[in-house]
Parts: sequence; C-alpha cells; structure tokens
Amino acid sequence: MTEIILFEQKQVRRIRLHDEWWFVISDVVTVLTESINPSDYLKKLRKRDQSLGEAFKGGGQLVPPLGIEFDTAGGRQMLQCWNTMGILRLVQSVPSHKAEPFKRWLAKVGYERLEEIENPEIATKRMREIYKQKGYSEEWIEKRMRGIAVRDELTQEWKKRGVKEQLEYAILTSEISKATFGMTPTEYKQHKNLPKQSNTNLRDHMNDLELIFTMLGERMTTELSQEEKPDTFDKSKNIAKRGGKVAGNARIDAEKELGRPVISGENYLSETEKKKKKLIMDRGDETIYIK
Repeated sequence: MTEIILFEQKQVRRIRLHDEWWFVISDVVTVLTESINPSDYLKKLRKRDQSLGEAFKGGGQLVPPLGIEFDTAGGRQMLQCWNTMGILRLVQSVPSHKAEPFKRWLAKVGYERLEEIENPEIATKRMREIYKQKGYSEEWIEKRMRGIAVRDELTQEWKKRGVKEQLEYAILTSEISKATFGMTPTEYKQHKNLPKQSNTNLRDHMNDLELIFTMLGERMTTELSQEEKPDTFDKSKNIAKRGGKVAGNARIDAEKELGRPVISGENYLSETEKKKKKLIMDRGDETIYIK
C-alpha cells in the first residue's frame, strides 16, 4: 500500500512493507533542505558524515535502505526508502531548522502504528476504510478481511513449528497456491497481468471465489498442522501441499458445477485507477492520498 502524506504542504511518499512504513529518502531530504537535487545533497552528506554512510550499509544496528518501485511522472522507478528509525538517523545529520518539527511530525505519523498494536481493531477499521476508498464493495472487503485473519493464524502456526519467516513462508505459500490453483503466486500475478514488484498484493486483485478458495487452502493447512504438529520444514511443506489440494479439489468441483473457471485473469487495477485519482483521507493536518 503506497501513500502520499504531507509535511508543510510538501509530499512525502511512503509504503507499507514488512509490517512497517518505509519513506522515500529523496522526499525527506527535499522537505528538510529544499534542495533541487536531493540525490546530490545526500551523496555529499554521506561523505561528510561517515557514521551516516555506515548506517546506509546497515551499521549502527539499523536496517539499510531498500530500493522499492514507485509510480512517478516518468513511469515506474526504483527509489531508495528507509524505515522510521533510518529516517530519524538521517534527520540527525541534516543541519535544518525543520529537523525538530519533522521529528514531531514523523512521531505523529508513526503513532497510528502504536495505536494499532495496542488496539488491533483500529488497524482493521483503517484497512476497511482504505479498501472502501479504493472502490471495493463491502462484500469483497468482508472476505478480504477474513482472509487476512486466516492468513495470520496460519503464519502463527508456522512460527510455532519453527518455520523461518520470509523465504520459507514464501515456499510454503507457493505450495498451497500450486495445489489450489495450479499456479504459484508469481505465475498467478502474470496470469492477471499484474506488475512484478513485490508490493503488489495478489489477493487485492482476486474475486470472491478466488479469495474463498485461498482461505480454504490456508485454513486446511492450519488445521492439519495443528493436528499433526510437524517438527521439520519438509513435513510442513507436505502439509501445505495437502491443505492446498483440499481447496484445489473443491475448486475443480465448483468449476464443473459452474461450467466456467474459478481462476480469473481480471484484476482491479483499471477500477482502482479511476477511483484513486483524487481519493483523500484527512486526519487533522495530515492529508493522505491513497495510491
């Protein structure tokens, strides 16, 4: 999910990744310095402040910046982004009278995440509102939200079984998808003609039936894992295949009854493009444009 937020009427782009916000570094530099060439300014700043240069490499217990694709006036471009801790470190090195106001603004922006941790219901309401602003129907949103809960229960179960996050989660998810739909998530994205970048969420482009069978495959995998308590990754992989197969068989039966495929090549890009041009959510002095 990409958003544009405003600091003193200047745009700062951010994106949700790995359960935290990542901000476009050049936008932050522009806000703080009003430089017409933020990349050049940043290059000189890193040379002048060696510890900042080290931080960009992941030193000082900081996660290094990531290159993430964004829609820009010149098309899709890879932009350097940093999480909140990294941006705060950057702000320390910029000699600007705006540094303190920016820190307070950043804290205000980040406060919503603290609210969500304290009260997950707030996160759910915000997510529902974002999907509504993007033009999704109430019925679709309900299934999407339920799917998020089912997915969360599955990842919690995997964590209990010693499955390592990211890569191994992706492998197991791929096994469920192959057994359910005959395609990996990457292949599914290609089928729906979706951009390849990692921040495009396939499930945001599924129709009702696709979401339902996705949920069934993941719920069955959770149930089987809870029942059998696998103690190796290979065993969890086998369970993922079996859970997905239950959903796959159900999908095939449904297709026979319907006389048409459940799997659709359609996506919601064209629809949300119409809706998102001037979608605005106002939160006090913070304006968010949803992309």
